[in-house]
Amino acid sequence: MAYKQAELIRNGDFFISTNKGYLDIEVIYHFLSKESYWLKGISKELVVAAIENSILCYGIYEGDPTSGSPKQIGFARVVSDLVRFSWLGDVFVLPQYRGKGLSKWLMSVITEHPNLKGTNFHLATKDAHSLYAQYGFKPLDQIENRMARPFDWDAIYDGYKKG
Repeated sequence: MAYKQAELIRNGDFFISTNKGYLDIEVIYHFLSKESYWLKGISKELVVAAIENSILCYGIYEGDPTSGSPKQIGFARVVSDLVRFSWLGDVFVLPQYRGKGLSKWLMSVITEHPNLKGTNFHLATKDAHSLYAQYGFKPLDQIENRMARPFDWDAIYDGYKKG
């Protein structure tokens, strides 16, 4: 693959890594299932599957995740073909770490990734439009030409029970 899976970037006492082995699944699961507005109630099994099936996952850590006892304080994942299409999802920074520029740093790292930089990048947000606009995201043009199939949580859960 053309991208670096284990990228590690430092900013003071904070680190961003794309190594999925460093992710604290409990932190991610707790935030997404209990605190997020977009995945409240999701099962841990589906959080793990989403991470495993995403091409890039970004963890933000207080402390170096390659040594010691770092604390995961943020997360984002990208689904992409690394050519034309990318979807950014499940972006968060824990509340006690907000206001330190970590979301902006994370977005810079993601949008400047050499294999994501030029892709048609999509996301959905209810409350962070001004953050994402700083990185080139804008409302869709010709929305009438776009289509989407809505979630069917029952079918998703059934598929994982049979898989």
